[in-house]
Amino acid sequence: MSLFNNLSNSADTGTDATKQFVTKTYEHTKLKVFQLSALTSAVIVKLFIIGGLAFLGLIFIAFSSAIALGEYLQNVALGYLCVGLIILVISLLLFFMRKTFDKIIISKLSKIFFD
Repeated sequence: MSLFNNLSNSADTGTDATKQFVTKTYEHTKLKVFQLSALTSAVIVKLFIIGGLAFLGLIFIAFSSAIALGEYLQNVALGYLCVGLIILVISLLLFFMRKTFDKIIISKLSKIFFD
């Protein structure tokens, strides 16, 4: 009978430990999801605020440099064309470097996610 009681107690202890493990795992998962969603939200908000202001600044710089270059070349249309081509070349360079950006982003996110 003692063996049966020991086996029953061991089973109960194992069941309690399993329930506690599942509860703690669930709580940890909830915290991890909250952490990732908060981090993602913060990054998106910063991206819109800083990116929007930077974009606005770049527009003004592009127009003013196109006008200045046009006056220097004595042809405003040629100034706009040169600035447009410079922006196009920069865009193409960034397009060809997109794999590098992906690697950087994935490595940073993996550190956050798996820590």
